[in-house]
Amino acid sequence: MTFSPDPDLVARIAASTGLSAAEAARVVEDVVAFHAEPVEEFVRRRHAHLKTYGAKNPEIFARIAEELADRVVAAPELTERQLRRLIYG
Repeated sequence: MTFSPDPDLVARIAASTGLSAAEAARVVEDVVAFHAEPVEEFVRRRHAHLKTYGAKNPEIFARIAEELADRVVAAPELTERQLRRLIYG
């Protein structure tokens, strides 16, 4: 199933940014894809990213929990144990 962005939204983005309709559609598609990322994938991706920059697990788990709460469609609140299980199985 392919996603087709709302034409009114695409037109608004194009008009307010000076992008072409095709570029605006691509931006909308990218934003929707970013926010459609499943919680499990988000947690694993953020953990790996933060680990790369030297963060330790207690700090990482607290930060991921905060980030999850701030998502456009907030994920359910996850405990540190649940976050660990998503990452390590």
